[in-house]
Amino acid sequence: MTRRSRTVLITGASSGLGAEMARQFAALGDDLALCARRTERLEELREEIVAAHGVRVAVRPLDVTDDEAVFATVRGFRDDLGRLDRVIVNAGLGKGAALGTGRYDANRQTAMTNFVAALAQTEAAMEVFREQRAGHLVMVSSMSAMRGMPKSLTTYAATKAGVAHLAEGLRTELYGTELGRTVKVTVLYPGYIASEMNEKVEQSTPLMASTEKGVRAMVQAIEKEVPSACVPALPWAPLSMVMKHAPLPVVKRLI
Repeated sequence: MTRRSRTVLITGASSGLGAEMARQFAALGDDLALCARRTERLEELREEIVAAHGVRVAVRPLDVTDDEAVFATVRGFRDDLGRLDRVIVNAGLGKGAALGTGRYDANRQTAMTNFVAALAQTEAAMEVFREQRAGHLVMVSSMSAMRGMPKSLTTYAATKAGVAHLAEGLRTELYGTELGRTVKVTVLYPGYIASEMNEKVEQSTPLMASTEKGVRAMVQAIEKEVPSACVPALPWAPLSMVMKHAPLPVVKRLI
């Protein structure tokens, strides 16, 4: 069966996982709607993708913490490209500090970017999908969502658990309804995949997947429209069970 091309919106698309997802979806023949704060990188990415694949690529600047801009951008992309088949809520921030150590500013910024802004993106996407009566929402969570994390990861992990539950709640709402047959929801739980966000981790763990390999696993899961997936599946699917259910002393040693 020939794969139908889609229109895919990716937030946080100027670098890392977002940029590589754009490349891989373009290689499948999809038109793209790409947004991020760094517009010069978006323009470079658009030129690269159009030259390589000849698909339509619309770009817009977006700070996802600006609620009004989020709704205007999603609606604008819908108007630019005619429809949105898939929205990938990818934009995120990795700042953080141990609670009570004087860095509430960093933890609040992460919470606002990773959860509140993701809520706005989800609201805007679902507004379009409800009007179209079709669409695919993809929420990029994290393996850190499997268990409360210590120190600089505490707030980050909490936001990633929050967005996973946000998407899962939406899936529960849609289940068994007419809209649920045409609007799909996927939550991705990436493990260590090389990107700007975790470049300091790259040298300290043997579990780090390359950006291309890690994103390929993400794209494959998205294409299957699975409800949820740990990516890459090995070693993260089995490790997710350890992270969820192992006694705290065991988890503390692992992290």
